[in-house]
Amino acid sequence: MFDKITIIGCGLIGSSLLRAVSKKKLSKQISVFDKSKEVLTFIKNNFSINVCNDINESVKNSDLVIISTPLSSYKEILLSIKSSLKKNVILTDTGSVKKEVHKVISNFNLKDIYWIASHPIAGTENSGPQAGFAELFEGRWCILSSEDQSQKQKIEILKNFWQSLGSKVKFMNFEDHDHVLSLTSHLPHAIAYSIVRTAINNDDKFKNDIIQYSGGGLRDFTRIAASDPIMWRDIFIDNSENILKVLDSFSQNLEEMKKAIQSKNSEKLIDIFTSTKKVRKEIIRTGQDTEKPDFGRK
Repeated sequence: MFDKITIIGCGLIGSSLLRAVSKKKLSKQISVFDKSKEVLTFIKNNFSINVCNDINESVKNSDLVIISTPLSSYKEILLSIKSSLKKNVILTDTGSVKKEVHKVISNFNLKDIYWIASHPIAGTENSGPQAGFAELFEGRWCILSSEDQSQKQKIEILKNFWQSLGSKVKFMNFEDHDHVLSLTSHLPHAIAYSIVRTAINNDDKFKNDIIQYSGGGLRDFTRIAASDPIMWRDIFIDNSENILKVLDSFSQNLEEMKKAIQSKNSEKLIDIFTSTKKVRKEIIRTGQDTEKPDFGRK
């Protein structure tokens, strides 16, 4: 599919891309760069690919460059690689926020570069190159975003790339992407961090009991709240406008439930619980989860 692919950043997503591209033979050559010497050592010891200590060297003659690092590092990366990018290269990323990133990249005014944002909606609570696996993207959605519709041919190439990894592909503009993800991903993470802190905060007497006897609900929230802190710090800053709006909406709904509990309004509580139960069935129907016990997780 490509003569050369470069992956910048080899954490969970980047190393999973490396594994998947290698497994499916989607490129004649794979080049990787990571600023961490420990990460590069792990890649050298476990993969037969071109591992670069120089980021400029890593992107030379590459047909597809994938940035898979925290959002706060994009500007530094682009400053480093802009003069080394091949003409007509496809530049993409794997970040969870697009509008602000698009502004950063647009400010560089890159010539003969096809910038098309990617967001593979896939991941686990684990991080680092050892956490990656080739099947991470199979059956998952990948959202593509581009402001320039003249890039139709390149968008189709990138779409085929993600589909070759097993992903389902959807196109959204930058604003719609950030709004939808603030609800489907960023809000749940904000709530998870808050719930876990609430459960264990300043309660040394019962802390061990809370951990030992945690129900499935708390366990799932701890899984979400164990995600990479740096990555999520950047997401909350870059998509702050959308996240603050949905947090306000969440607070209003929480206050509505609180009042129903205070007044012992059983009818109102039944209405709330019944309306949300329908969403679970719809998620299962779309294939985004399974109705098996523990959601099919081992």
